[in-house]
Amino acid sequence: MTISVISLDTPGLGDRTYLAHDGEVALVVDPQRDYDRVLGLAKALGVRITHVFESHIHNDYVTGGYELAQETGAQYLLNAADPVSFDRVGVRDGDVIEIGHRMRVRVLLTPGHTHTHLSYALSDGAEPVAVFTGGSLLYGSTGRPDLLGPDHTDTLAHAQWHSAQRLAAELPDPTAVYPTHGFGSFCSATQSGGTASTIGQEKLTNPALTRDLETYVEELLAGLDAYPAYYAHMGAANSTIPGDADLSPPAEADPTELRRRIEDGEWVVDLRTRTAFATGHMAGTVNFGLDGQFVTYLGWLIPWGTPITLLGETAEDVAEAQRELVRIGIDRPAAMATGTPEQWAGGEPLRSYRTATFADLAAAFNAGHSPVVLDVRRDQERAERHIAGSVHVPIHEVLQRLDEVPTGPVWVHCAGGYRAGVVAALLDAHGIDVIAVDDSFDNAGPAGLDLTPNAAQQEIAA
Repeated sequence: MTISVISLDTPGLGDRTYLAHDGEVALVVDPQRDYDRVLGLAKALGVRITHVFESHIHNDYVTGGYELAQETGAQYLLNAADPVSFDRVGVRDGDVIEIGHRMRVRVLLTPGHTHTHLSYALSDGAEPVAVFTGGSLLYGSTGRPDLLGPDHTDTLAHAQWHSAQRLAAELPDPTAVYPTHGFGSFCSATQSGGTASTIGQEKLTNPALTRDLETYVEELLAGLDAYPAYYAHMGAANSTIPGDADLSPPAEADPTELRRRIEDGEWVVDLRTRTAFATGHMAGTVNFGLDGQFVTYLGWLIPWGTPITLLGETAEDVAEAQRELVRIGIDRPAAMATGTPEQWAGGEPLRSYRTATFADLAAAFNAGHSPVVLDVRRDQERAERHIAGSVHVPIHEVLQRLDEVPTGPVWVHCAGGYRAGVVAALLDAHGIDVIAVDDSFDNAGPAGLDLTPNAAQQEIAA
């Protein structure tokens, strides 16, 4: 049997875990906190996990590597230079690990995302077939170099280029590339496209392999934008033993308890879609729908340590949200409730607000209403194109800059609708009259809205 590599996707965070096996034994790379998924996959394949590899001390999720290794009796391998508080097998550049009868893993030091970042080249006998690149070489991009702070960013940006060059020089073109980040993760320096690639393909398209060093660094640093605030807590969690994830259901809360929690300043999170929430919701609740990057934005915006209560239409919705939360170290929701907003509110009147399209916004301008427009996209999105005269407060700054938001009505928009829905709910909870624009920003220009810079200006600038 040939060696097989199977990916386990985590779309909410934009990451992947990998299991490689030869039909008998298996290795795992960068497992997330809910490693029961990995155990289930190994059981379905009929293979035994003997090695668990960590490419780096992660910044965007809590690892399940140590616990997975403990449960399976596998070796847990990460860079010997990483300062951690638990026992592991420390590996260094050039080490080769034999796994089963056919698999060989060569350790490659590839700093850039972190100083001690490792990649793992997997061979079938003597022939390299795959490389697990973690946050180093991504599909059409690289991992961002600024997560350790500004004092390290320039050094790591230069190191990232050299690491990519090393991988391209030392591995054959057909070698399959398997990054951990780059599928929507903010650990990616730029949004990474594609779902599969090889060293040869990356040589043709990846800026780290098609630009000279200084051009790559200049473009990389210019492209960096904000990243989630919860990242600040992940490195510390992953340098200790995070502990097993407790996925048992939280206690059920009745309407009186839900109201008390809201009044106490806790977050009561409605998991329904943004359109359902806008139609009717319990006053004071906030909305992070499971149909988008739920945990990324919830973890980014919530004051760390604030108790969370989850409201879902079904127990399965709550369980899904709970699983996503443990991945970033939010272990136990304070409470839960299932059903409908009418049941949660216990007879109190529901709140609602309008949703609209960019065509509706253009019609409001044409009618002479002078609507107030709030753009909650990131700085770089805003710089490319924005609605003339709009107010700009990025989503991650809204709660700190509420005094800059007009009393309303405020038309809130982003690039596709999800972030606008999150912000509209937050503003509604603070008593601000909102209209959520649930539409693609690509429709803003065709709807007749005045965009700055406009297409002609962009063409001239290009």
